[in-house]
Amino acid sequence: MSETVDAKYANLQASLKEMGSLLVAFSGGVDSTFLLKVAIETLGSAAVCAVTATSPTYPESELEEAIRLAGVVGARQILVESNELEIPGFSGNPHNRCYHCKSELFSICVAKAKELGLNFVADGSNTDDLGDYRPGRQAACELNVRSPLLEAGLSKEEIRELSRRLGLPTWSKQPYACLASRFPYGVEITEGRLKQVERCEEFLKGEGFKVYRVRFHGENARIELGEAELPRLLDPLLRKRVVEFFRAAGFTYVALDLQGYRSGSMNEGEALKATSA
Repeated sequence: MSETVDAKYANLQASLKEMGSLLVAFSGGVDSTFLLKVAIETLGSAAVCAVTATSPTYPESELEEAIRLAGVVGARQILVESNELEIPGFSGNPHNRCYHCKSELFSICVAKAKELGLNFVADGSNTDDLGDYRPGRQAACELNVRSPLLEAGLSKEEIRELSRRLGLPTWSKQPYACLASRFPYGVEITEGRLKQVERCEEFLKGEGFKVYRVRFHGENARIELGEAELPRLLDPLLRKRVVEFFRAAGFTYVALDLQGYRSGSMNEGEALKATSA
């Protein structure tokens, strides 16, 4: 562990001590799991609570994993319901879709923190989140949600390294974002379409893929895979299984994105429009 990362970790602990108690918006991902673990070690389990929202955009497998991980780090956890599809303006999938979602989630968390007598609500945002279009950050700022990892200057790579050293199983977990991120802006998000994408991603997971996304383009499914896993889908038998499953799930065409997985790929089209405007 470099001295720079040591210093950032110390700053994180100091910031958490200053906060005194907090509610962590907990998804079970790399960042929120690390934050929850450090918060409990720094403040004690009585001063920390994890809140996990169940919703159509959150796969059942991820919810089960979040519950398991909360137990691993010894956190008390509260499950709350947050159905984004019922939020006015969300299902139409506007550019600020994540703002509506985070505003709903953080409002629930703020109310729950007040009920529990906890001083702050915190999320797992880090410095890497500053490099992409993240309207959810606006909601966090409006509701005074703290981002201790970002405040400490920690990057995703550094969080993974620190997680590994703390023995957290999430240190190598693939990046994850809610299922709504699989849809181009302006394409309606429905519960049926979310389930369609979820089934296909669970299939890829069951086939042993580690880094994957299924992007929804109407009757077309665009598969993004990690760079090292792209060649696997050239296997004729595996390719046949994938096509058959995806077509049974409701897609007519199945395409492999030769650029592979990259975070925020649905924002690329918007960037091109801005460049050509």
